[in-house]
Amino acid sequence: MVSDRLDDGVRIAQLLASEVTGNEGRLRGLAVADADTDAEPTADGTLAYRIVAETGGGDATVAAEVYVQPDRVRVEARVGPEAAAAAAADAGLRTRPKSTRPPRTLVFVEDGAAVKRALTPLTALRDAVASAEAD
Repeated sequence: MVSDRLDDGVRIAQLLASEVTGNEGRLRGLAVADADTDAEPTADGTLAYRIVAETGGGDATVAAEVYVQPDRVRVEARVGPEAAAAAAADAGLRTRPKSTRPPRTLVFVEDGAAVKRALTPLTALRDAVASAEAD
């Protein structure tokens, strides 16, 4: 039995990016963009990369931004904040709203085991982009 948990923010961000880029099923249409491979974790979080969703015509919309902190990752949902919050809660992830215009939802990925659960809110973000495009 493993007693240690992966709580290195940089490594968690790498695992999440790997899931996004390698998952052609659930996350089809999402990609990692603007990756900063030298992002150093800070208490406030350092932008490591953006997650973009493909839209019609080959364009892409920034669905989320991923920030590295020393012991976790913070995903800021830029589209569909309500959907992201509901999906993250269903997946057992901690969330909180961010008071900005437009509003955002913060989803915290606090260990390596939570990376798979973080795919649920990312799927919700992809769906929110598709829904906004259809309107």
